[in-house]
Amino acid sequence: MTNVRDALAVLDRDFLETRCKILEVAAALDRIDRAPAHHPEHPDPRLGQIRQALEALLMPDADRAETIQLIFSREYDPKWMEAMKMEAGDEVR
Repeated sequence: MTNVRDALAVLDRDFLETRCKILEVAAALDRIDRAPAHHPEHPDPRLGQIRQALEALLMPDADRAETIQLIFSREYDPKWMEAMKMEAGDEVR
C-alpha cells in the first residue's frame, strides 16, 4: 500500500515539470515537421533515435531512462582514444 502513496507523492511533486517537458518535446517535433525537408530520401538517423526513445517511454519498464540513454549512446570503440587523438594520461574535461 505504501507504493501507491509513494507513487502519488512523486506524481504530485513532478507532474507540472513532466508536463512541461512533454510539451517541449511536442513543440520541437512540430518545428521539425513544419521545416522544409532538404533530404527526404535520406532521413536523419537522429529522428529515428527520437522515435525509438518515444516508443521506449511507453513501455511499462522501471529502466526507461537507461534504455533511452543507450538509444542515444555510441557503440563502444576500444580505439576511442586514438579517434579522439588522446593519449593515456590526458585529462578529460
